Amino acid sequence: MTDRPWLAVYPQGVPADIDATQYPSLVALMDEAFRKHADRVAYSFMGRDVSYAETDTLSSALAAYLQSLGLAKGDRVAIMMPNVPQYPVAVAAVLRAGLVVVNVNPLYTPRELEHQLKDSGAKAIVLIENFANTLQQCLAHTSVKHVVLCAMGDQLGLLKGALVNYVVRKLKKMVPAYHLPAAVRFNDAVAQGARGTLKKPGITPEDIALLQYTGGTTGVSKGAVLLHRNVIANVLQSEAWNDPVMKKLPAGEQPTNVCALPLYHIFAFTVNMMLSLRTGGKTILIPNPRDLPAVLKELSKHRFHSFPAVNTLFNALANHPDFGTVDWSNLKVSLGGGAAVQGAVAQLWLQKTGCPICEGYGLSETSPSVCCNPVTATEFSGTIGVPIPSTWMKLIDDNGKPVTQPNQPGEIAIKGPQLMAGYWQRPDETAKAMTEDGYFKSGDIGVTDERGFFKIVDRKKDMVLVSGFNVYPNEVEGVVANCPGVLECAVVGVPDEKTGEAVKLVIVKKSPDLTEAQVREFCRHELTGYKQPKVIEFRAELPKTPVGKILRRELRDKH
Repeated sequence: MTDRPWLAVYPQGVPADIDATQYPSLVALMDEAFRKHADRVAYSFMGRDVSYAETDTLSSALAAYLQSLGLAKGDRVAIMMPNVPQYPVAVAAVLRAGLVVVNVNPLYTPRELEHQLKDSGAKAIVLIENFANTLQQCLAHTSVKHVVLCAMGDQLGLLKGALVNYVVRKLKKMVPAYHLPAAVRFNDAVAQGARGTLKKPGITPEDIALLQYTGGTTGVSKGAVLLHRNVIANVLQSEAWNDPVMKKLPAGEQPTNVCALPLYHIFAFTVNMMLSLRTGGKTILIPNPRDLPAVLKELSKHRFHSFPAVNTLFNALANHPDFGTVDWSNLKVSLGGGAAVQGAVAQLWLQKTGCPICEGYGLSETSPSVCCNPVTATEFSGTIGVPIPSTWMKLIDDNGKPVTQPNQPGEIAIKGPQLMAGYWQRPDETAKAMTEDGYFKSGDIGVTDERGFFKIVDRKKDMVLVSGFNVYPNEVEGVVANCPGVLECAVVGVPDEKTGEAVKLVIVKKSPDLTEAQVREFCRHELTGYKQPKVIEFRAELPKTPVGKILRRELRDKH
């Protein structure tokens, strides 16, 4: 193995390697948590606390229900919800039944949802009723046979639950009309399952735990196959990395984390939910991080120690007039990931909370964390830090040869126990992504210094990163090309103060009557919010190579 110069900067007590074999599966990890921490609060949501014991009971019943439908080990079950208590219950149920979780972004359009359900071959879906209308539009074209439908207030008790559901459905009108006659309500599914028994399947470290969908340079979303051992490794790596500050908690105080990132995103899935189960922590579920007054109002009721977020959220909160209503003094670690953290944001956050943002780096393909700044750092480094325990990283050139000079750019390549088994049913894409010696090619261009700190300087892929979400130009271009009146188009990322980057769409018109408003309306129907163009520009022609390939870089440079 390559020498690891970065071990010299590890904080005291952080091991060079972790033992990912200590659990045979994520189910074993969860069972241990339910047993050891039965009386503790697992999740806090809208003023209601859900205990570990309750999560255990509910997920066991839902797992028995899923098995009663005839779902067999290895079958895929999609989960499409914001951060509500039913999400962790559904994840635990799917895994305990020996099935595979398919995380779905609830804001997907019918077209995007259909692709993911068809590609994964999901046979069942657990979703919140707010997005039932989206499912209704594509259900017939998928292999989904069973639908479990949740409502926002399901787990809030009779009175409060009914009130919350009334507000969501009638006052805020957040549930468009839908028709899914065969759907079973979440609480009914749990009640049915409770009357049956869960048959415990034999699950090995090599079994698939989840399919985490990620775009590709081809614009087609691919499922990263994450095995039980991949996610276990990343949970233990993250725990070891955070330990130097988390062990400073007063004796007997329950570690508490803020989950404002969506649980369907691998960052929150592993670093909020799974890590919290491992440490017996409490997770504060934030269903809508865009509602800043509600986020701050919720946080003002809690003592919390860990806050994983993206640059845009740190920035929005720190600049909000209600920021001071929250007690930030117990915060031990602010983890920045998903997109580059801006220096100005990091400075403001440190000034206002006294807790520096610790920037890390990861991908869906790596469960996700591979690299992070030491949590003991007292200032923002502007780098993505060093590889975490049991992780190897190197820079390679276009021929796959190692780049050895400090500050010389190369593509970041990664190896470690958190690395996926490959892309779901795409051996060709898997082969393209790997080096001969088993490293994963990230598509990100980085530099490294003598101490082993990595910094990202560019992206090999033309991907646009909007608030931590990947937008692939090819996908957006493919959609816009179908808009009446468009001759050709190109998509690039442009800097944006709020979201880090935004989507810029350049169009050559086929019909002179085409307006910006028409294009925006078309995009609204076909693309989820973060993929929609913020800037639309019309041009007489697009810059191209002699072969006819569109020069995206030129479009970026002219912005």
